[in-house]
Amino acid sequence: MTVPETAEKIKSMEIRGARRIARAAAEALRDHALSLQAPNNAAFRQDMEKAAALLVSTRPTAVSLPNAVHYVMAGLGAAKTADDAKSGVIHRAEQFIQSSQHAVKRIAGFGARHIRDGDVILTHCNSEVALGCMIEAHQQGKQIEVFATEVRPRNQGHITIRTLNDAGIKTNFIVDSAVRSFINDIDLVIIGADAVTVNGAVVNKIGTSQVAHTAAEARVNVIVAAETYKFAPRTVIGELIEIEERPPAEVLADEIARTLPNVKVRNPAFDVTPAEYIDLIITEQGAIPPQMAYVIIREYLGWEIGEFNLAGGLPVGINGD
Repeated sequence: MTVPETAEKIKSMEIRGARRIARAAAEALRDHALSLQAPNNAAFRQDMEKAAALLVSTRPTAVSLPNAVHYVMAGLGAAKTADDAKSGVIHRAEQFIQSSQHAVKRIAGFGARHIRDGDVILTHCNSEVALGCMIEAHQQGKQIEVFATEVRPRNQGHITIRTLNDAGIKTNFIVDSAVRSFINDIDLVIIGADAVTVNGAVVNKIGTSQVAHTAAEARVNVIVAAETYKFAPRTVIGELIEIEERPPAEVLADEIARTLPNVKVRNPAFDVTPAEYIDLIITEQGAIPPQMAYVIIREYLGWEIGEFNLAGGLPVGINGD
């Protein structure tokens, strides 16, 4: 797919999920670099930076997107020619794609160690890595049971229960508001993340913070399964992650909304769960307490404070600075 096509599919949520978004962006940049016939290095860089900026602009909450773009665009490096810059971008894109493919399996292995035989697990939204932990535990012979939420308004829970069913895992399907009714039956909460901040707070599908708060009140451990590219580097300098609001029609049909002129539909797609409600974050590099999030941002993503353009609001290299 071209960069504009990929950007539109990410924006419309045809491509969704942090891993899929990140990989799609890396693939789009790789293919764009392959297609370019730039007359010189400066022209190649300018075209790549324009493509990168377009991709980054599509989903403000999905930090896997700027992380993937940052990783691939680092391939430009100090290249002196367009051919060297192209080779660098393509190489970095292939590295990112392969790493993201292996991350889910590694996290599943680490996560399964924290699941005991007989555990009843609650999960919210549809996270490939969170599900991977449960499926791996099941395949190891552990007898587990899962409670999965519906996840209004886009019903991602339907995908979750299909995956669990096909894996042969006993599953209970509940509406989001029923979490508190069943929390005393739960031994462990495992969720994914769309973003992890420098202080260990987690941005995830709307309703996650209520699940985590309820779990903390019931003294049930909460584990977050998240690839390293979901850690949010700009939170190092105090930037807040923008919470995306989706179209009102996802909640209330337009024909009904038109009959209610005094009603405004609010539809935030995500919420923020404070670090104190999270017991462990499992990444492909291993399990860490939330307070160690900065180590991931610095050591594995390669971001430093000096790499941010504070005035422009984008990582250096995305907007040409």
